[in-house]
Amino acid sequence: MGVIQIVATVLAVAVTAIAITLFVRTGLSMISILRLGAPDKSRGGNRGQRLLTMLKETVGHTRMLRWTLVGAAHWFVFVAFIGLFPILVEAYLEVINPHWALPLVGAWEPWVLLSEAIATFGGLGIITLTTLRLLNQPKNKPAPQAPEGAETSDAPARKSTSRFERSYQWQAFYIEATIAGIIACFFTIRALKVAANDLDAAAWASPVSHLFANAFSGADHNTLFTAITIVAVVKIGISWAFFWVLAKNITMGIGWHRITAFFNIYFKRDPKGGPALGAVKPATVRGEPIDFEEADPETDPFGVGQVEHFSWKGLLDFSTCTECGRCQSQCPAWNTEKPLSPKLLIMNLRDHAYAKSPYLLAGGGKDAMGEETATEEQLANVPADALAEAEKSLVGDVIDPDILWSCTTCGACVEQCPVDIEHVDHIVDMRRHQVMIESAFPSEAQTLMRNLENKGNPWGAAPNTRTDWTKGLDFEVQQVDSASGDWDYLFWVGCAGAFDDKAQKTTRAVATLLHEAGVKFAILGNGETCTGDPARRSGNEFLFSMLAEQNVETLNEAGATKIVATCPHCLNTLGNEYGELGGHYEVVHHTQLLADLVDTGKLTPVSKMEGGLTYHDPCYLGRHNRVFSPPREVLGSVAAEGLTEMPRNSERSFCCGAGGARMWMEEKIGKRINVDRSEEAVATGAKTVAVGCPFCSTMITDGVNATGSGDDVEVVDVAQVLLRSMKE
Repeated sequence: MGVIQIVATVLAVAVTAIAITLFVRTGLSMISILRLGAPDKSRGGNRGQRLLTMLKETVGHTRMLRWTLVGAAHWFVFVAFIGLFPILVEAYLEVINPHWALPLVGAWEPWVLLSEAIATFGGLGIITLTTLRLLNQPKNKPAPQAPEGAETSDAPARKSTSRFERSYQWQAFYIEATIAGIIACFFTIRALKVAANDLDAAAWASPVSHLFANAFSGADHNTLFTAITIVAVVKIGISWAFFWVLAKNITMGIGWHRITAFFNIYFKRDPKGGPALGAVKPATVRGEPIDFEEADPETDPFGVGQVEHFSWKGLLDFSTCTECGRCQSQCPAWNTEKPLSPKLLIMNLRDHAYAKSPYLLAGGGKDAMGEETATEEQLANVPADALAEAEKSLVGDVIDPDILWSCTTCGACVEQCPVDIEHVDHIVDMRRHQVMIESAFPSEAQTLMRNLENKGNPWGAAPNTRTDWTKGLDFEVQQVDSASGDWDYLFWVGCAGAFDDKAQKTTRAVATLLHEAGVKFAILGNGETCTGDPARRSGNEFLFSMLAEQNVETLNEAGATKIVATCPHCLNTLGNEYGELGGHYEVVHHTQLLADLVDTGKLTPVSKMEGGLTYHDPCYLGRHNRVFSPPREVLGSVAAEGLTEMPRNSERSFCCGAGGARMWMEEKIGKRINVDRSEEAVATGAKTVAVGCPFCSTMITDGVNATGSGDDVEVVDVAQVLLRSMKE
């Protein structure tokens, strides 16, 4: 062994040992920090299903491949990152002796060809990703002008359309350079071996290396073999430097996600693979469902008021964020100049959690009165910056309240996230603390909650008028208390369907269509009350529990098993959230039932709608409950010119702005979300915008009017469109 090989071997061993030691130490520290989070017992079980889901989403890249070019490029880089590990092992052998290769497979032509292909496509993938990142760098633009009379926020507003805005760009470029460097070293070593006639494999197995070998033609063998040793130790250095950088940057999510993503996906809320949509995560205290009769707000954390109140899965979410900004690019709040960016929200929570962690690991903490629970001795060695971080309020200092209350809970962020971060759950958890403990929430929400508590509906309408919509119908609508169980579906009318003038037209249309199709249905009448959706998503879990328990008792006493609802928010709550309270029902949206009735010939359209027809996907029907086809099937049967889709539709539909209890709150910052969506609808040229949600109907109608197209474009429910087509 020559001097160069000895020096290179010592360097390789030293670099490897130091990097592994630092990486393991930081990894153990990360685990200790994650364990600071609250328990979450819902993440266990279904191990086989969880493992299968994790493999599908990582090895299969099922979520990433939705973005064809980026997803394909990322898959090739992923394969290269893992698949070229044997080449790293081979580099240690080449450091000791440049003639050595992997035992058994080192000169086996199938392996030589496979590794060549992995490196080639991995290199092309990293070039593609780097180019796309360079082309999409943030570019500052003038600050938006607030609408006349609108309030301004102290929270930072968006300055660029790039999804990479305020991501740590150097980290991304460093990682891309690392992978590119490893691949470059791979081809350099192969080319040097080809030039030295030391690669015992046919030329067809290493075509790219043979091409690059021309650059070394004429060099003597000693120089070539020395170069192999040097490049091999460089490759080892580049590879382990990545882990050294990770060890020194515990908040480097774009790097750590290469490890944590496997666990984050494995422990996702839905082990079968769906994103964390539909039901919001139930409120818990120390991992157990909250019992308001026994819980004490002075000792039990209601919601999340400190970063350590998030579950360990929440802290893992924060640690896994890749800063790709896909959530940000789809967020309706961010796209209308509001301060909420789901990406920046997660990044801020991550940075705060890790900055505060030395204080928490030392035993620091605050009681319900805000007093320190640790002794001076425990905190003696805590760094000053960690103590300063501990004094920050989660909502106020770390997360601006305007950020928290800009969210419509539409779920676009969760839908888009390639590593299954559960943004909406975290936002709702922080709202819970603000509402139930701090009593800090938008003033309009107070009216909403008072109406829900006193009248059982958000509008504050008299409960005994819930059946007024039935007046004028030419048939009798049965109520449960007089129907003797002779009905197939319980028709859940909902608050909007009962009290809102525009939504009442939808209610009557659905009832008429069901009657004409011979479907037996009944309503609860005055026995129905709000499902609690706006209460839960505004953070008032106590009020939700009160309303939900009342409804579950009523429904169970009525013997309801099959429910049809016109409001996606009601559908979501009844079908996805009442189960935790003992209410298990088969709940369908009215468009699903109508589509089936049309398909089976029980309803037959006889006229076509002219003038163009487009459809707006409600977030809680589409993204949250995966109902995309039935409304389109109904509309397709009546549209003379076929259905015209908006650019943003189905999974990527843009919110109307009403979800998350925003229906009852003023939109004071930036452009109105419903106007943005309505402009897109009007731009299709369709004269009719069909909707499947009473909230969407109100918001899109207002938006269309705001664009000045109210006289030319009509907004109606799918049921109304179908009913019109039933008439000659």
